Amino acid sequence: MENNISRNKQNEKIMFSIYDALMSAKNKDAFDVEQTMTSLFDVASFDDVPYFSKFVVIKALKNITDIIKEFQAHMPKWDFDRLNLVEQAILIMSYSSNKYTDEIEKPIAISNAILLAKKYLDKDDYKFVNAILDNVL
Repeated sequence: MENNISRNKQNEKIMFSIYDALMSAKNKDAFDVEQTMTSLFDVASFDDVPYFSKFVVIKALKNITDIIKEFQAHMPKWDFDRLNLVEQAILIMSYSSNKYTDEIEKPIAISNAILLAKKYLDKDDYKFVNAILDNVL
């Protein structure tokens, strides 16, 4: 049975899943996507995590190197790895949801990212998120 939660809540949990993966990689710890998402979605099993959320996270993690290269190509004066991990997670989530699904068009991906940036980043960081996504997507 699929957990019925709003797409905005799913985006938040997708972002947290990607953040956890980035943090694990930074700390050279093992990362278990199924365990992480089951916990974040507060469900009994990975099968109960909404399909869209699983798809976006798994695609993001499988393609993370290429995604980061794509962002880096559009950020000549910035180093993607030096961005806040939450900011990285938001950008990677937005890229993955736009590029690997047919459901999320560019304006929606950017809007979702801005909502998360305004909630979890410093006051004006959403402007950078908006600008870089506008160039990359």
